Amino acid sequence: MLLTLTAAPAIAADVCPLLRAQTNAPEAATRIAAFACEEHQLWHRPFIDANGRLAGSTVREAETGLLANGEQAWRRVAGYWRDSGLLARAAGRPGAGECAYAGMGGHPSPGCRAFIVDTPWSAAFVSWVMRRAGLPGFNAATSHVAYVRDAYRAPETSAYLVAAPESARPQRGDLLCYARSSMRTFGFSGLAGLLSAGDDGLGMHCDIVVDAQPRDGLAYLVGGNVLDGVTMRMLPLTPGGQLRDLPMRRPGDPACSPDLPAACNANRQDWVVLLQLKPAQVLAALAPPPSPAAISPAHPSPAMPAQPPGTPAGCCVYCTAGDTSVPRCPRGASPKDDR
Repeated sequence: MLLTLTAAPAIAADVCPLLRAQTNAPEAATRIAAFACEEHQLWHRPFIDANGRLAGSTVREAETGLLANGEQAWRRVAGYWRDSGLLARAAGRPGAGECAYAGMGGHPSPGCRAFIVDTPWSAAFVSWVMRRAGLPGFNAATSHVAYVRDAYRAPETSAYLVAAPESARPQRGDLLCYARSSMRTFGFSGLAGLLSAGDDGLGMHCDIVVDAQPRDGLAYLVGGNVLDGVTMRMLPLTPGGQLRDLPMRRPGDPACSPDLPAACNANRQDWVVLLQLKPAQVLAALAPPPSPAAISPAHPSPAMPAQPPGTPAGCCVYCTAGDTSVPRCPRGASPKDDR
């Protein structure tokens, strides 16, 4: 378990309050950062400081606790799945179908909430941000390795280029990723070998770089499903803008424990790749992202049956087995032909 602080001030000014208002910026990099920052603000600004210490986590993914806009946390996560176009790809997982109706009424939808707890959603969050930002050349995916593989194998059509994280200079709109395998560490060369060898999966996590300030010595990143929410990460930079002393997880590292607090660093990961966003003029020549209407689900979510005229929003009169996320209308609020 990682060391958690009950109170820890940020060591530099948070960049997100100014960025979050720029969702209509002309540059894709700024739009990406703005949407990521807006979500971080909604989740009450939890963060991991440059020393890998955790702070500020107040609401978790499957809770009914409210975000800053008054929305329940679990419904927001369901929205990342739904509005990124990825929910249908997870239709085989228990509870995923209920998440299609997460925004309807006040039904607690335990199936959807179980799906959110049991299914990693960090890639859905990144895909949601890229879809909202209108980034061309990015294919939404339920796993990070899919768009890392796109950038590695088809750099001419991807919005990103791959770079070794320990030698590159992160910029706004980039993605910094680590491998989550408990069996081994990969590093950049190991990841390249895996991507070259075939289509094997790999558990990964990617954070969005929202800003990099060499003069302040910090890079700011935002990721989903970190501390069960949308969390900022700070990483030290050199004066030249490179990631300074990037904490790398190694085989045989001691486990975090009260006996070894020095081993408790949430930034110590198997950092494998920095996906560098291409310049604006190059992005303009790539295929535009699909509109939400153009997303064709491979496994459509179950549709509600047609309801009689006058049925109140958020409930059903003709309810069928499986519509567990939509409550039956109370008799006093139902149309006259409710039986």
